[in-house]
Amino acid sequence: MKKKVIFWVEEYFYNPSFTQKLLSILLLPLSWIYCFAMFLRFKSKKSEDLGVDVISVGNLSVGGSGKTPFVTALASRYKDAAVVLRGYGRKSNGLVVVSNDGEILCDVDRSGDEAMIYAHKLPNIKVIVSEDRKKGILKAKELGAKIVFLDDAYSKHEIKKLDILIDVESKNSSCIPSGPFRERLWSSKEALLVKEEIDFTRVVELKNKSDKMSLVTAIARPKRLDVYLPEVLSKNYFEDHHSFTKDEVLAILQRDNADSILVTYKDFVKLEQFDIPLSLLDLKVTIDKKIFEIVDNYRGK
Repeated sequence: MKKKVIFWVEEYFYNPSFTQKLLSILLLPLSWIYCFAMFLRFKSKKSEDLGVDVISVGNLSVGGSGKTPFVTALASRYKDAAVVLRGYGRKSNGLVVVSNDGEILCDVDRSGDEAMIYAHKLPNIKVIVSEDRKKGILKAKELGAKIVFLDDAYSKHEIKKLDILIDVESKNSSCIPSGPFRERLWSSKEALLVKEEIDFTRVVELKNKSDKMSLVTAIARPKRLDVYLPEVLSKNYFEDHHSFTKDEVLAILQRDNADSILVTYKDFVKLEQFDIPLSLLDLKVTIDKKIFEIVDNYRGK
């Protein structure tokens, strides 16, 4: 039931049916109230300089936009760097240092899937999860970070930072609950809006390919993968950040008589512990050099 609700919501926000469009129109008054409340919240905040360069990468809408590969590509260029994120879906609370310059200090249950991706792909930086981003930034600074990348923190207006927003196309441009937008790009707030195929491009590498693969994934808006997929026996979608069990994945492998399970990196960090044959659809991002120049100029370099 939970999975059906999540997929219905994703459809409602990004590819609505006639009935869903009608519901969206009926909910518009609530969206106006919500958006106005978010504007008042923004105006009430005063940004604080935490004594370290902070770069936030996010999007204004609900659901996936490719923030993780973008942050990975951005952070990989810098020394003495850290990534701080909430750690959505983790089975822990508070501040957790996930990795410190290559040493992974906890398992994926405590870190959450996205933080563990950073720990794997960025061995020379620090990865910290914390619901309180300010505490996470200060911890990164304490550990020696000179630049901190925030994953999905546009709304943290109380922190002085450079905001980079990934532009996500949607047929519905309204705020929640009528549409997918959590917040507007306020006219008095500076932010860099980046677009795919202009400011960055996605590169996909298929690793450990087998003849018969079944797709298993727990990412937001999984149909985004279709353009990159090789031929698969079946597509098995789970809700974003789903905690897999070995039995449910084995059942798919055996049902399809597949040679391997095809996953994204977000799924891989949770499934690698099960000793099941995995093929990896590794999505990466190549960023235009002008974005790095903007970051460097922001840092005063």
